[in-house]
Amino acid sequence: MGRRSFLQMGVGAAALGLADGLIPGLARAAGGLVALVHTQAAGDNGPVDSMIEKLKQLAGEKGFQYRAVYAQDPATYETVFRTLADAGAAIIVSTFNEVAEPFKALAPSYPNTKWIQLFADPFTPTIANVVTVSYDYYLGCYLSGMFAAKVSKTGKIGYIGGISIPPLNADFNALKAGALSVNPNAAVTSAFAGSFQDPAKGQEIATQMYNDGIDYIQTDSAATDGGIIAAANEKAGRMVSGISPAQYKLGPKSVIALVSLDFGQSLYNEVTKALDPSWKGDHMPTGLGTGVIDFIASPVFARQGPSELAAEAQEAWADLEKAKKGILDGTIKVPFSTTL
Repeated sequence: MGRRSFLQMGVGAAALGLADGLIPGLARAAGGLVALVHTQAAGDNGPVDSMIEKLKQLAGEKGFQYRAVYAQDPATYETVFRTLADAGAAIIVSTFNEVAEPFKALAPSYPNTKWIQLFADPFTPTIANVVTVSYDYYLGCYLSGMFAAKVSKTGKIGYIGGISIPPLNADFNALKAGALSVNPNAAVTSAFAGSFQDPAKGQEIATQMYNDGIDYIQTDSAATDGGIIAAANEKAGRMVSGISPAQYKLGPKSVIALVSLDFGQSLYNEVTKALDPSWKGDHMPTGLGTGVIDFIASPVFARQGPSELAAEAQEAWADLEKAKKGILDGTIKVPFSTTL
């Protein structure tokens, strides 16, 4: 099954259309279907594309049926989840904090369905058939800040997030702490696009940052990242630290590194666990050393980026690896602050 044969639906159109489109196929797959309900559009060169590809891979390996459903309108989230659960979906995976309340409302009524929320706060109390997964992305941002302070020519570092929410605020604060640990005089500036799906806004903000002398921007805004990378591509020496290897092709001479959050690998891991009969609800914090979050240098930039910056990046990397080990063994304490 290729991407074009996925069930991709803008569900805000009508609940009736959703039911007509989903139920016939789902009824035939009752008890075996794994469904991904993604709340941001595919084509983002990042989290959603990665999750769809990994779901496809795992379905091929394990032999289950799968669907990827784009839930565009928050008002219909509950309808989407209920339709899937009524049809007997074995596992429902969904994304980001906005699906927490529908999960809490519906999961107890569908105990035979396993529910997985990626990028989630823990439920208190936990629900027996729900796993929530959080990501310590801020740890990678701390390393990015250290790296930025080593390669920046101006000492001016930027951060662009999608929306100012506590986890992203913590990412910025960790980036700043990492930069200041290397260069106490570094100037670290934050901005938020107000959306995770607005490349034009990302490009506008990034262009202004670069014009103000910032030469390194850490992205944290999903599809909005595309505009940030486009702004970096306009002039040599502008650097971006992105989120996904898919972004290398967008900026081979500007995407110097990644604070990688592999949503696809996380989905793969969590669905694999859920296929085990012993699976039970819990909260799963995910950080460095898990294969999901890491800070990595771009091999494409090393080959195609400005030679001076590529050399400086390579020279700085040994210190980054030491810092990464320090975070993992606890000798480096990264602050977690959600206040801007």
